Amino acid sequence: MNLSSPLGQFFDRHARAWRQTHGHLPVTDRPESGPAGAGDHPRGQLWQPAARAPFDFANLARALELTLHPSLAAFYGHYYAGNPGFDAPFGAGELLQPWNEEDFEFLQENLIGHAMMKQKLKQPPTWFIGVMADSDLMLVLDNGDGSIWLELPGMEPETRVADSLEALLQSLSPRVVLPEPMAEASPRPGFWQRVKTMLGHLTGRS
Repeated sequence: MNLSSPLGQFFDRHARAWRQTHGHLPVTDRPESGPAGAGDHPRGQLWQPAARAPFDFANLARALELTLHPSLAAFYGHYYAGNPGFDAPFGAGELLQPWNEEDFEFLQENLIGHAMMKQKLKQPPTWFIGVMADSDLMLVLDNGDGSIWLELPGMEPETRVADSLEALLQSLSPRVVLPEPMAEASPRPGFWQRVKTMLGHLTGRS
């Protein structure tokens, strides 16, 4: 099952929507350089997805002694990219993608931390693939059947939003909102910092 094509199709729809609305490629506020960077912009830098050598996450499977659902590698293992925004019946948010190799390594560390947290809490394994714009809810992939859910960190999934990653990607509408200027940006911490803080709190739970 090759889901890199539906992801690529969403990237294409996302870029076309940006061009139609703003006249240029999507903009990320990521300051670091990366393979997906495509030029400077007053609000950050332009980006377009850059294909990478496919990665199967076998290292995670070995470390966690867990058979991984193939949709995890299909989603994270084919591109470097910015985080494309989306609108959906269940709300607005953004999908998560590794920006560069350092970010990809950080992603793997956080996926392992998330899985270990789920094990500690005796909850079935899920994998975060996106975040919602106006809440702490995450979009997660169920490792058992590949369905997509909304989940609050530390809790079990609460709302099923798609039967599969492919169905999710096909249902999303691109969101084309420019990043806020740095001086006006919300002080709300970014997703990775929220994950780090959440894992730090939960690893001490009994």
